[in-house]
Amino acid sequence: MSPVKPQALVLDFGGVVTRTLFETHALTEQALGLKPGTLGWRGPFDPVSDALWRSMQADEISERDYWKTRTREVGQLVGEDWQDMQTFVRRARGAEPEKVMRPEADQAIRTAHAAGIRLAILSNELDLFYGVDFRQRLPLLSLFETIVDATYTKILKPDPRAYAMVGEALRLPLAACVFVDDQKRNVDGAIAAGMLNVHFDVAEPARSYAEALSHFGLTLS
Repeated sequence: MSPVKPQALVLDFGGVVTRTLFETHALTEQALGLKPGTLGWRGPFDPVSDALWRSMQADEISERDYWKTRTREVGQLVGEDWQDMQTFVRRARGAEPEKVMRPEADQAIRTAHAAGIRLAILSNELDLFYGVDFRQRLPLLSLFETIVDATYTKILKPDPRAYAMVGEALRLPLAACVFVDDQKRNVDGAIAAGMLNVHFDVAEPARSYAEALSHFGLTLS
């Protein structure tokens, strides 16, 4: 029996399509009027110095719990009580989402779309973290056929049902989908669901996108 031909590229959003908040500390500090170097937590870029990140990676807390804590901390730095991630993202990143887009993501997504590859997003918290209007302010998202967001489904990766939902939305077998995520637990979930996969390295986005495109015989030029 011949293997299923890859037909769809399924991307996580935060960290894969956009740069992480760890990478944009300078933009955040500037937007909030904080001194350069105020924000010292670096997550995957320096896990040794970020105990909270290590707890999340060890499954002691969830990713949402991690960001709830960071949201409260940053709010306190500006003398405010921030209770939701939307407030953090909007205040930190302002009205220009293009500034936090990964250029490699833009290039890879457009390359895939031009080649007729179907595009989908499978996110645990796109609208929860970024706000409903963010999609309208990021024209690139119009190239995606479907967006499955646990903000609404309430089913978080790596729950097998999350992957099944994107397959159902695309009307494709999961074996025909290439899934890209920066969290290993979510990639492990995709493997268990039978998807082709790329564990996205936030430190090497070009290499990760090149690997994703290679499944379709495409290159990141």
